[in-house]
Amino acid sequence: MLGNSRSEPESLVPIGQILGGMMNTQRNTLALVLSGFLLSMASSAKAQQSNEELAKQLANPISSLISVPFQLNWDQNIGAADAGERLTLNVQPVIPFDISDDWNLITRTILPVVSQDDIFPGAGSQFGLGDTVQSLWFSPKAPTSNGWIWGAGPAFLLPTATDELLGTDKWGVGPTGVALKQQGPFTFGGLANHIWSVAGDSDRADVNSTFLQPFFTYTTPSAWSFTAVAEATYDWESEQWSVPVGLITGKVFRLGSQTVQFNFGPRYYVEHTDGGPEGLGLRAVFILLFPTGH
Repeated sequence: MLGNSRSEPESLVPIGQILGGMMNTQRNTLALVLSGFLLSMASSAKAQQSNEELAKQLANPISSLISVPFQLNWDQNIGAADAGERLTLNVQPVIPFDISDDWNLITRTILPVVSQDDIFPGAGSQFGLGDTVQSLWFSPKAPTSNGWIWGAGPAFLLPTATDELLGTDKWGVGPTGVALKQQGPFTFGGLANHIWSVAGDSDRADVNSTFLQPFFTYTTPSAWSFTAVAEATYDWESEQWSVPVGLITGKVFRLGSQTVQFNFGPRYYVEHTDGGPEGLGLRAVFILLFPTGH
C-alpha cells in the first residue's frame, strides 16, 4: 500500500506536464492562426485600397498610369434603311512620360479594328483597321490651387484604314484638351478635340469635326466605378451631331499577378447623323493596368 501511494504522484507529474504542453501548443497554434488571419485581412485591405486608387486613376484620362484598354462597341440601325451593324474594337494604349520635374507628357493612341455589315444598300461587309487618332497632352504634375487637373496638346488623324468604307483617307491635325477634378469618390470633367483634314485624297470629303466628352465617375472603396459619359461629335461639313450617352459600370481586380479593369454598359444615341448609328448600343472594355513599380 505504501509503495502504491508513493508511485501515484510520480506517475501524475509527467501526465500534467504533457497536458500543459498540449495546451501551450494549442494556444500557440491559435495565436498563429489569428495572426495569419489578421495579416491576411490587412493585406486584403491594402490591396483593396490599392485597387480603389487605381480605379480613381483610370477615371482620370491623364493620370500617370500605363494602361492598355480594349474597348468594344456595338452599334446598330446604320444606313438609310437602318439595317447596318458595326462592331468596333478600339485598341487605345495610354502611356505617360516624365519630361521634367513639373510636367508629364501623356500619349493616347486609338486604333480601331472594325467589322461592319450593310451600312448602306449593296455595301456588303467590311473588316479591317479604321483611322488612327493620336493625342498628346502636356500636363502639370501638380493640380491647380483649386484642385483642377488639366492637359493640352495636339491631336492627329492618321489614315490607317484598310478599306475606303472604314476611314476618311485624310491626314488631320488639331488641338485637344482635358480638364477634371477629383473630390473624394467623385471624378468629373471633360475631354475635347477638334480635327481638320490637311492632306489626303482630294476626292474624299474633308474632315472638320469637334469631339466633346463630358464625364462623371463615382468610385467605391471596393474599386467599383459607375460612370456617366457622353461622346458628342459635331461634323461641321454636314452640320450634324452624333451623341451617344453611356452608363458604364467597372471593377478593378487581379487576374493572377496582372491588375485589370472590366467595364460594361449600354449606350443610347440621343442624336445621330443621317445614316449613322442610332438607338441602343453596348460597350465592353477590358483594361490591362501597369502601375508604377508593378
